[in-house]
Amino acid sequence: MRLEGKVALITGAANGIGYAAAEVFVKEGCHVALVDFDDQTGEDKAGTLNRLGAGKAAFFQGDVADRSSVDGFAAKAKEHFGKIDILINNAGITRDGMLHKLSADNFQKVLDVNLTGVFNCTQAVLPYLIENGKGKIINTSSVSGVYGNVGQTNYAAAKAAVVGMTKTWAKEHGRKGINVNAVAPGFTETGMVESVPENVIGGMKSLIPLGRLGKPEDIAKAYLYLASDDSDYVNGTVLHVDGGIMM
Repeated sequence: MRLEGKVALITGAANGIGYAAAEVFVKEGCHVALVDFDDQTGEDKAGTLNRLGAGKAAFFQGDVADRSSVDGFAAKAKEHFGKIDILINNAGITRDGMLHKLSADNFQKVLDVNLTGVFNCTQAVLPYLIENGKGKIINTSSVSGVYGNVGQTNYAAAKAAVVGMTKTWAKEHGRKGINVNAVAPGFTETGMVESVPENVIGGMKSLIPLGRLGKPEDIAKAYLYLASDDSDYVNGTVLHVDGGIMM
């Protein structure tokens, strides 16, 4: 098992990519702290993971945009498992809109969760990784953050900034034994695309050389690689998991 004995804290872990990652990690022997705003679903999912065997799971309710909440769940996760080896900043929201219609409130909400949330969680967990003398931080960016996307001024801005923070932190903390990398998913079958019209989905698929949208498990396996010892010499990179849509 590639993560046996390790402890990972995964934000946005009650659903979608975050839960898929938690499931993959537990099967690989990792103990997982699931963090999400949705406490009922989170508790249920932690119970499901604990029936899988291998690693164990515990749920911690929290809001990544609220620094006091972040400090609280990070400390509780550390106390519960005794350490934290891996941080996956996966939590994210969308509030799409064309620039001329995008409200200042929706612009700020996306930055609060998708950008400030990554800063909050990383700063809160970093001392635990330094204490270990080794650790992995994995940030979730997006192809929208690298190439832009119509109707996603807020989302693209936040995800582009995540790339910049990833590279900065990789330079700052590499000598402390901490690898910092990002994953840039393409269009993935999660709740975020459920409301997208079928004809638009078809258009997306036509642009992807592999001919399909990504599955949460596709992204989770990229997280697994970057969290494992297999990636110990990978630092400051952005791993695109997008079916080749942007080449």
